[in-house]
Amino acid sequence: FSDRPVPRALIDECLQAAGSAPSGANLQPWHFTVVTDPKLKKKIREAAEEQERHFYDHRASDEWLEALAPLGTDEHKPYLEIAPCLIAIFSQPYHREPDGTKVKHYYPVESTGLATGILITALHHAGLATLTHTPSPMRFLNEVLERPKDERAYMLIVAGHPAEDAQVPVISKKSLDEISEFRE
Repeated sequence: FSDRPVPRALIDECLQAAGSAPSGANLQPWHFTVVTDPKLKKKIREAAEEQERHFYDHRASDEWLEALAPLGTDEHKPYLEIAPCLIAIFSQPYHREPDGTKVKHYYPVESTGLATGILITALHHAGLATLTHTPSPMRFLNEVLERPKDERAYMLIVAGHPAEDAQVPVISKKSLDEISEFRE
């Protein structure tokens, strides 16, 4: 990623698109926290790298590590500080009305997934590069970003302009025939 700033208005437009996603009972069970503050990005990087170290050293099976090898990933995540914009996405199982009444959300994970997909598509359409980051567990995002404990950190999207010397791994995708069929 380049450290070149991304205009706030551009991110706002992409978030508006994400907010238009369909959701269970139209309750829109998501929250997006946009992080551009260098100090917060540093905290996020440090916490994410700690989780990633534990993953690579203790939790990931040899098979999983082998599957990740062609992508060149490891516990080092400098792009979390370099990219101008991090978007933390939270899924909300419920919300509270002003009077304190608890309202259950239906299909919060699926709905948040739809909104996230639209957000990534909007960011790409706007000419930005993205990277999805899902360290597990991601509770540190609730703490660092001061989000309620009942929200579930869903994903961290790194967004910005690609660096001049950006290298994207050469990966292939399944063919249309492999991922779809028509029943006519």
